[in-house]
Amino acid sequence: MNTYRLIAIAAFDCVVHPLIKGSAIESCNHVYGGNKSSAEGIDLEFEKDNAKYIVSIKSGPNWGNSSQIKKMKDNFKKAKRILGTNTSTGFHVIAVNGCCYGKDNVPNKGDYLKLCGQRFWEFISGNENLYTEIVEPLGHKAKEKNDLFLREYAKVINKFSLNFMKMFCDPSGEILWEEVIKFNSGKNSVKA
Repeated sequence: MNTYRLIAIAAFDCVVHPLIKGSAIESCNHVYGGNKSSAEGIDLEFEKDNAKYIVSIKSGPNWGNSSQIKKMKDNFKKAKRILGTNTSTGFHVIAVNGCCYGKDNVPNKGDYLKLCGQRFWEFISGNENLYTEIVEPLGHKAKEKNDLFLREYAKVINKFSLNFMKMFCDPSGEILWEEVIKFNSGKNSVKA
């Protein structure tokens, strides 16, 4: 995977994913009365078709390594145990790994369901076209967040540059490399 693709994925996860996760919870709330879960690692809880669903929302199908997936499964087991004892309605508790984009044509993972892309959005909303309808409103929200991010990022770069110049440059702007090395590697490095 090239560096630009990794940067794009990281940007998506930082800027867009929180918007999409919030939109998923709102969509489910509107249709099925779903709510943000208080259980660890569970993003959404709702009832549908005589079942109680607990959902961990991830960006895409390849979101985690084996230890992260194990943690999600452990969170599912714990939430199922707690909900199973607290539910007097006799609902069957079903765990779902919901992925906002992508495909997985084998949704049954044994202990949980993995629903990706169109399957996920239809599952939480009852609308098989929501996955495409949601793009434009999310684009506007993402642009707002991105503009704010860029402003804040510029401030950080400016502060860093100012501090760097004060500590490691002479009055003409020339970098004093010996000072940089002393700061980075010296026994008694200069305090930042």
